[in-house]
Amino acid sequence: MKVVLTSNFSDETVAESLLAEGLDELQAVRKAREWNDENCDDHATYYAVVKPDDYRLWHGMADLV
Repeated sequence: MKVVLTSNFSDETVAESLLAEGLDELQAVRKAREWNDENCDDHATYYAVVKPDDYRLWHGMADLV
């Protein structure tokens, strides 16, 4: 599983970032939860989500043009 940082405001122009990969599901969920607990509030640009290993990161504007 991967932990991906994605736009907190569903802004399709903001590229996603890879936080961690190669984790089992429990490790990924814990990592995402920890990151969100430490870094997220109502104004945070990103929040962490768990995605499958074959998930392709969104590259923001580069994927739109």
